Amino acid sequence: MALVDVHVHFMPQNVLAKVWAYFDRVRESGVDWIIWYRTDENARLTALRELGVVAFAPLLYPHKPGMAPWLNEWVADFAARVPEAVPTGTFYAEPGAEAYVRKALEAGARCFKSHVQVGGYDPRDALLDGVWGQLAEAGVPVVVHCGDGPMPGEFTGLGVFEEVLKQHPRLTAVIAHAGMPDYSGALDLVERYRNVHVDTTMVGIPFTEQMVPLPADWRARIAGLADRVVLGTDFPNIPYPYEVQLDAIRAWGLDAAAEQAVLHDNGARLLQLSR
Repeated sequence: MALVDVHVHFMPQNVLAKVWAYFDRVRESGVDWIIWYRTDENARLTALRELGVVAFAPLLYPHKPGMAPWLNEWVADFAARVPEAVPTGTFYAEPGAEAYVRKALEAGARCFKSHVQVGGYDPRDALLDGVWGQLAEAGVPVVVHCGDGPMPGEFTGLGVFEEVLKQHPRLTAVIAHAGMPDYSGALDLVERYRNVHVDTTMVGIPFTEQMVPLPADWRARIAGLADRVVLGTDFPNIPYPYEVQLDAIRAWGLDAAAEQAVLHDNGARLLQLSR
């Protein structure tokens, strides 16, 4: 089956090196996190193609002010030279964010990333009001890491992000990692807001099940919400083969149409692959 992955990471090499260094420190702390796809960019692209990924959103995120504009320029160039990559963008709570997000949208960005935990910013910050408004108006999805996993941040928590949704109820948001560890709370948001989705990144796989198991009613609930569950993986920064995520999704017992929606159709719709 052709796959559309909305949660993949390609970054400038110096930024990616810092991300990998973070996971090395995680491993030193006792968590067995060996990055499975720790290879060069061409090898990573080849791996995705061999897995059947026909389109993906290369997501980047800043951890300090001033990073987002040049990250947006880098990823625009990356998407221009990689056919499967959809143009994306990111932002930080800082003066000028509304302007550079507008520039990215005008340049064709079809997905954005907001990492509340790494960025350490408040998604309710007035500096971001115009950003959320633009994305809502454009119908462009934003993959938001706003859950408390793997560890809480000052502004993480689904309740915090729901305040953004209340201000911008038309916002197309994809809750990364299905809100881990609050899976039930994330599905509650999907039920309350018609444009909210969850992605499957690291959800239900053995590595996380031992720490954050899915709730007993997970299968039943997502069966009724399968049009708003989208494939995400965190490739390449995962400590297991990509297929492990696919096996987890297939173990949820969705019917063929729903599984097709999760693995391809929903992502294709969100990323506007017909363009």
